[in-house]
Amino acid sequence: MVSHPVWIVGTSRSGKTARLVEQFCNWVTSEKQYTESFYTKKTGRKKTGHVPEFLYLKQTEPGVLVLAANDDNRRELGDIIVTSTLGKYPVRAKTPLGFFQDEVILFWPLLINSLNLKAQFPVRLRPETEQELATKLWRPQLDEEILRLAGVNESRLVRRILDLLQLAAYSGIPCEDIAQILAKGLGENTTTLEPEFLASLLLDWRNWCLERGLLTYGIITELYSQHLLSDRNYQQHLTKRYQAVLADDVDDYPSVARLLFELLLDRGAVGAFSYNPDGAVRLGLGADPNYLEGLAERCRVEILNGPPSESLSEQLTKQMVELVTEPMVMLSLPKTVYSIQTTSRAQLLRQTAEEIANAIQSQQVQPEEVAIIAPGLDAIARYTLVEILIKQNIQVESLNDQRPLISSPIIRALLTMLALVYPGLGRLVDRDAVAEMLVVLSRKQQPPENSTDAMNRVSTTDAIHRVSTNIDPVRAGLIADYCFVPHPDRPNLLPVSVFERWDRIGYAATTAYNEILEWLEQQRSQQELRLIPSPISLLDRAIQRFLWNGSNLPYEQLAALRELLETAQHYWEIDTRLRQIAPVETTPHTTIIEFIQLLRRGTITANPYPVRPIGGARKAVTLATIFQYRSSRRSHQWHFWLDAGSPLWAKGGAATLFGAPFFLRDRLGEPWTAEDEKLAEEQRLQRILTDLLSRVSERVYLCHSDLAVNGQEQLGPLLPLVNACVTVISEANVN
Repeated sequence: MVSHPVWIVGTSRSGKTARLVEQFCNWVTSEKQYTESFYTKKTGRKKTGHVPEFLYLKQTEPGVLVLAANDDNRRELGDIIVTSTLGKYPVRAKTPLGFFQDEVILFWPLLINSLNLKAQFPVRLRPETEQELATKLWRPQLDEEILRLAGVNESRLVRRILDLLQLAAYSGIPCEDIAQILAKGLGENTTTLEPEFLASLLLDWRNWCLERGLLTYGIITELYSQHLLSDRNYQQHLTKRYQAVLADDVDDYPSVARLLFELLLDRGAVGAFSYNPDGAVRLGLGADPNYLEGLAERCRVEILNGPPSESLSEQLTKQMVELVTEPMVMLSLPKTVYSIQTTSRAQLLRQTAEEIANAIQSQQVQPEEVAIIAPGLDAIARYTLVEILIKQNIQVESLNDQRPLISSPIIRALLTMLALVYPGLGRLVDRDAVAEMLVVLSRKQQPPENSTDAMNRVSTTDAIHRVSTNIDPVRAGLIADYCFVPHPDRPNLLPVSVFERWDRIGYAATTAYNEILEWLEQQRSQQELRLIPSPISLLDRAIQRFLWNGSNLPYEQLAALRELLETAQHYWEIDTRLRQIAPVETTPHTTIIEFIQLLRRGTITANPYPVRPIGGARKAVTLATIFQYRSSRRSHQWHFWLDAGSPLWAKGGAATLFGAPFFLRDRLGEPWTAEDEKLAEEQRLQRILTDLLSRVSERVYLCHSDLAVNGQEQLGPLLPLVNACVTVISEANVN
């Protein structure tokens, strides 16, 4: 094999990933030629197809480690490599954090011995469970005075402290050194809490988790970087398992990834890495592109040409960057850039959607060739755009639409059902919740269309509208008014006959209500006899009986139900572990109450694995934030940059974690000044412009409203671009 690692540098869509795969194929060819030569020298004969393959085992036994910045990119890169090599070579495709997690769990016995941990199988904590448990642990110390000094509420403060542990772990800094880094970085800043206090909380939290075998992303990364990577036994196993490493878009990797790469390269593995100087999407969220770039010093550097000729980057990047950095420059943007300008944001949303609909209906562009990109998407904007386009029979795909589970009516209905079956949960249910449950659980699926093509044309929203219910909201409200009996311990539903005018309910609604009532009574009886193993089983029964019922659920509803079951299973697994370590005397159903309250706080979002529907790409308009769109590495013919006057464009569409600059390896602990923040925002904005323009090939629409949703005037950094547009589409033009 070629032993010299390769460092591939290129902008967005310059062919970095393709070159990475090509490099791997070259390694495979070189390895095959070497093995054939080795066989000829040993046997004196030329290898033919009839020669047993065992002579290859010594050369091909180690696998290839393939890393990508996020899970979607990981799956795509793994598929490309397996397809290119016909699946003949052992390839393991992971994200950096996914790899760290697998290694820590795989070598957990090694960590048990070296850290004197209790011999128990580790369980990973989800972020929402991590925050809940940390809040319970720290609550005695987070009094009102501490919260006043921090200037944030308890939930935000806990998340901020936990993020410090994660940032330190990503940077390769042990938890014990966090206080020193913060003290140096914060200096005399008296508006924040004492670094020693924050570090002590984190040390208590880390030790508490390790005692119980609980792992968070921060603890996993710290265990890997501080203990596994320096262990000789692990190093031997690692280098035996991997003879090559391919890493795509390393500008989005944490610092500790470089430690892994250097160890593999030092032990004789070959490597190929791609780096995008205009990437760094996750800078401020744990990525350290400058530190990873230092790996290029030991590699053969390949610089790829700019983005493909069909993109607008070469034509527009220089002009746009100059306009943004020097607003006084008098420049006019070419006709490939359009401007949609209104007074209010409501007008802007409507006009943008209508412009997209008109272009698609006139066949200027196809739905899958259009992307709406915004620095932030609130619920009003998302709903407005989707509704207007759906009414025009244009589907919309929201990238990574992580709405809280509790926002789904079917999830709220299932939680209400739990409160009616298990005792002691009466305070969690009310009349409106019961009415909603009756509507959801009485659904009936319309017969599917015969034509497969017709079904493919039906959007998710259409599928939802096609689902009718036997109990409509009005009848559900009447039943809840007269038949629901509130009670703190045993809330109950009475027969419909207690309603004097129950004949007004109708036959279909009465039949459906009686079926729900009979099912609930059956479940209560089984629960009293302890025939229901857990609330997870009850949720599954309700889904099978009322929601699934042989029908094809829309993908969004199916994803929400899967996430609910995954979350419930995880929650009870953690609860079981905690009760094994330290049994507590609580009411029998305290865990169910805490689970429902956790969901109602909106901290859990519907994003199960896999996160994408199976099948071909949907013919739909893409709707995404800047961060989501850049992370997905997609490209389109037309871009609509929503809220072009918003100041959030300089933030990149994602909030920077508190203390993130202090943990960058090239400036560990250095204070972060206002001048540093200004420079960082300018550089981030230039990267955003360069990256987005590399991902659009025909038109860019700058969508700007004079007033934001809160009524304030919008004077963001892209405003000079809006003013420099020659082609303006105003409300008057549309009307």
